[in-house]
Amino acid sequence: MTATHEDIVARVTAHDRDDRVVADRPDLRAAAVAVVVLDDPQRGPGVLLTRRTSRLRDHPGQFALPGGSVDPGEDVVTAARRELDEELGLRLPQAAVLGLLDDYPTRSGFVITPVVMTAAGAVADLTPSPDEVARLYHVTLDELDVEPRYLTIEESPRPVVQLPLLGHRIHAPTAAVLLQFREVALHGRSTRVDGLEQPVFAWR
Repeated sequence: MTATHEDIVARVTAHDRDDRVVADRPDLRAAAVAVVVLDDPQRGPGVLLTRRTSRLRDHPGQFALPGGSVDPGEDVVTAARRELDEELGLRLPQAAVLGLLDDYPTRSGFVITPVVMTAAGAVADLTPSPDEVARLYHVTLDELDVEPRYLTIEESPRPVVQLPLLGHRIHAPTAAVLLQFREVALHGRSTRVDGLEQPVFAWR
């Protein structure tokens, strides 16, 4: 049974208040991603996911949530909202923010903070930036509710996580964030993902 809007609001809010893990990593740059649950009139509620253009310097061509570095003077919520506007033309107010998921330190030098928001509107009305977004996806909550796959690699004792979505295998950090959102928001389960590894190609 798919979680209701009220379920998602209550569970994310409670996780942020009572259960969230904050990474104490001053050696890494702060970044934020937007986990936006968009209630599309045709498809219903789902999470916005992008594929980055091949022209970007960092992680070209990879699946990603809208987001980027936290600028001086910003907090993670402000950064996530700004990046969402810049990448997809979606400007959401502070009131759209439900809360934060766990920080995820990456191999490429960032601590990513996922900011969960809700919005209503049609995916077709969004205007992805051609400089950053090769393609925009709306992954319904039913589509997102898939079991992860785990791989072992020689380079790390931690398992590499994959989510089978959109006919592809999506990796951490995006897969880790989406997996925790699935567990917390859709099932009400406290699940940690900072012990999940990225594939070696994403370490740079």
